[in-house]
Amino acid sequence: MHVMDAAPKPLTQRSLFPQPKLAPEPDAAVVNDRVTVRTKDGQRVVLVDGLPVHHYATDDRIAEAYAMVNLVEAGFADQNDVARVFGYSVRTLRRCEERYDQGGIAALGRTGGRPPGVSSHRKVDRRRDRLVHGMKTEGLSNCEIGRRLGISEAAVRQRVKRSGWVASLQQGSLFASETVAASESTPVVASQPRGEQSAELPTTTPSLASDPLDRSIDRHFARLGLLNDAEPVFAAAGSVARAGVLLAIPGIVASGAVEVARMVYGARALAPAFYGLRTTIVALLLLALLRIKRPEALKEHAPPELGRLLGLDRAPEVKTMRKKLAQLAAQGQAERFGRELAQKRVAARGRMLGCLYIDGHVRVYHGQHKLPKAHVPQLRLAVPATTDYYVNDKRGGPLFVVTADANAGMVKMLLQLAPEIRSLVGEKRRPTIVFDRGGWSPRLFQQLIAQRFDVLTYRKGRADKIAPRLFREHMGRIDGRSVSYRLHDKRIKLLDGRLRLRQVTRLTDDGHQTPILTSRFDLSAIEVAYRMFERWRQENFFKYMRDEFEIDALVEHAIEPDDPTRTVPNPARRAVGDQISVARAEEAKLAQEYGRAALDNPEAQRPTARGFKIAHGKL
Repeated sequence: MHVMDAAPKPLTQRSLFPQPKLAPEPDAAVVNDRVTVRTKDGQRVVLVDGLPVHHYATDDRIAEAYAMVNLVEAGFADQNDVARVFGYSVRTLRRCEERYDQGGIAALGRTGGRPPGVSSHRKVDRRRDRLVHGMKTEGLSNCEIGRRLGISEAAVRQRVKRSGWVASLQQGSLFASETVAASESTPVVASQPRGEQSAELPTTTPSLASDPLDRSIDRHFARLGLLNDAEPVFAAAGSVARAGVLLAIPGIVASGAVEVARMVYGARALAPAFYGLRTTIVALLLLALLRIKRPEALKEHAPPELGRLLGLDRAPEVKTMRKKLAQLAAQGQAERFGRELAQKRVAARGRMLGCLYIDGHVRVYHGQHKLPKAHVPQLRLAVPATTDYYVNDKRGGPLFVVTADANAGMVKMLLQLAPEIRSLVGEKRRPTIVFDRGGWSPRLFQQLIAQRFDVLTYRKGRADKIAPRLFREHMGRIDGRSVSYRLHDKRIKLLDGRLRLRQVTRLTDDGHQTPILTSRFDLSAIEVAYRMFERWRQENFFKYMRDEFEIDALVEHAIEPDDPTRTVPNPARRAVGDQISVARAEEAKLAQEYGRAALDNPEAQRPTARGFKIAHGKL
């Protein structure tokens, strides 16, 4: 209780809830955002909205039962919260309500059973309790203790609870290499990432929750605008479903996703909120690893179970997650976020960027909007779809992705991707771009080489066959793998000799020849072939992402208008072109019939003008 001066100052919200020095009273227990229970010197006070409504001695069971019943029936708190704070089961609280309804306060007293002060016939073996306590301190499991003592695992749990044993943990921080020591009565709280932070980024307010499974006080502070992001709080627990996903936390930290999100969107992008920016980003990544592929799938999972993996009492539900994503999307920083994340990957995996693999992935659209058609290799059909072009490193890891306008082809997209790649790798490097036959264009090769890129692709169209005797067996070990090819290496010229490239042709056992073109004259023939055939890593990446992360799913239902300045083929000209193609095909067919008839005509055997006129007249 606070003693007020003779001339009290007006109370304000900030004076009642100062930040960040606010800390829970050591003798106070929070039922919810309205009810608090304080115990001191054998006395207990129940406060509702800061006003005392019950005051009794801690050993007065009738008064305590009446206080619990009154809190529930008055609507100040629900049964679960009241039973948890007062240390009773929900069933006991319900019995108290039934007794109060039947006989009033007098019925809340002790009814039957063993009289107070009379010892029970069952003697408690304190020696065995101490033995169980010692084994738990040594780190033995309940099952192992029960096996050694010859008792059930349930009996071990009862003795552990009776002895008051609490696990003493040394939990590492989720976002730094430093550790946070935890006492036996204090839950483990993950600290902020270590590193340089901008002066604009405030330090995260430590959680005031005494129970990791009840964060109502933190939620209350978030509603008051006093909390920017919920601090993850963990406690000892067993049989937590999907807990193995926490092993991916170091990888999430190393990816820099949280750090980049703070830099791009700002640490207060979603503040004030219980589910702030860091919590939202980490939740999205962990849910993806759990194969919860979209926010709508959260309906199939219990929020409390997922919340324990996030260090929260509940995971965000569908509506909350949609709201957070909408707030981030409203800033229009998705492109910058992807670029900054790609820069971080380049800095961490620079050696993998000597060869960059580029390929398009077609996503089929089944909606009602009119979209351009694209060829889908899996269906072998041209259907309405969108095309995303992925840039991957030589191990198949993604670097960034770009959605093509109106399903632009590989030739057009390579010219657009080249400046983006250059901005990522820098001016000093000369990366090799690997792509399939869809990007075949000698003029494109010439432009890319002029921009200090090397090319590696399959040769498109017919090529002169090479005699099998000219092929040589090449064997080597690349990237820890033993490879063997029958290859032929030669120099070729394109564009009337203005473009000089290298052609490495592979001969398979069935006699098929696969010509490969490249501007890399410094590599061995076997490495040229190996790097080209490694393009299948990107195909495997597409299949993996399609099966495991649903990259073909519709991201949103919104539509964006097309670029009004983009040039498109004239529909009228296309219709006329189709008619011309039909007419030319008919003309070619008639020419074939005419030539065949002229050859078979007997008058055509006479090499005279008279014979030609007779044959022509009959035709």
